[in-house]
Amino acid sequence: MLIHIMMMMRRSRMKTKNLWDSGFLKKLRIHGHCNAWLDPVNLPTGKSCLCDFCIEPLQFMLQVYAPLTEKDSTFHRTLFIFMCTSMSCLLQDQHEQWKRNQDKPSRSVKVFRCQLPRYNNSFYSSEPPKNNGKDKPSSAGAVLCGWCGTWRGDKVCGSCRRVHYCSEKHQAVHWKSGHKRCCLPSSISRDASEPSNNRTLREVQEVASNGLWPEYEIAITDECEDKVSDDNGQVNSLISSSRVDESIEALMDSFGGEDDKKSWASFQERISRTPEQVLRYYRDAGAKPLWPTSSGQPSKADIPKCTDCGGRRTFEFQVLPQILYYFGVENDAHSLDWATIAVYTCESSCDGNVAYKEEFAWVQIASQYSTTQR
Repeated sequence: MLIHIMMMMRRSRMKTKNLWDSGFLKKLRIHGHCNAWLDPVNLPTGKSCLCDFCIEPLQFMLQVYAPLTEKDSTFHRTLFIFMCTSMSCLLQDQHEQWKRNQDKPSRSVKVFRCQLPRYNNSFYSSEPPKNNGKDKPSSAGAVLCGWCGTWRGDKVCGSCRRVHYCSEKHQAVHWKSGHKRCCLPSSISRDASEPSNNRTLREVQEVASNGLWPEYEIAITDECEDKVSDDNGQVNSLISSSRVDESIEALMDSFGGEDDKKSWASFQERISRTPEQVLRYYRDAGAKPLWPTSSGQPSKADIPKCTDCGGRRTFEFQVLPQILYYFGVENDAHSLDWATIAVYTCESSCDGNVAYKEEFAWVQIASQYSTTQR
């Protein structure tokens, strides 16, 4: 089985006004900062955008452009992960993901799948992208939040009428963070007459928040599974000495059982072949995540069926904890932390009337948390 290994590469802030100008349709994956919506108009709305525990807007973590060749409707296909940055919410999330047969489970980690056909879609040419800086949707797209640059900006500043927000929370924090010093009433704003539908994706790279995770591109390499040594193989360094991830070391210290320690040794040996990997992608029949610990693994019955077609979900990719190091997340008792996030998607990648279909993420966290939470 061929496993695609993805590593972070630091990327300078884009200078283009528009994420679509950066050629996101290439198989480069963009992490952190602002996402690039595949369907730029029909975005997730309502409670889908919020953490179900603290009711705060979720923060964008990563997206993977993962087209499928078996049918036309998945010619363009992207998966997006959003999560709450609160560890307290993630611990509550642990209770919810173990509950089976829930109609509307409460989650702090959400995955959305969007796909478009090559022909007869409203946004892109049927021709392959030229990657010359001119690939962009034919539609202007939805107005986005001026604070996070992620969710639809349905609310607007009542004074200048120029800045849009996804929530009252983001409007309030932007006002306190400096918007009140530059906000001009719409009657004297020089751009007040500009049609609002022109201020859409061009402002994504000019968001006000400084709390978003930094932006990276991903370098891709492959790992052939039959060349990996067994569980008793030599355990090598997980991260090169110059890029030590202290959160990984803390995770090792947390293991209390022998089974967890053996699983961790196997996990470490596998990823030591590419120490800077942050994501493992292998959407093949029978593919399974590489679990860091033996505890906290789901059974088949724990993975809910697709809420759109009722078909089963299968494993597609996993996010490794090293990504927290690259995002600069502090390594303390209350900081966000996990062992791995495994993403399960509809096996048939079903179509439907909803542009962004919610898929399922199983979060495995360190054993000192899981033993007290379940």
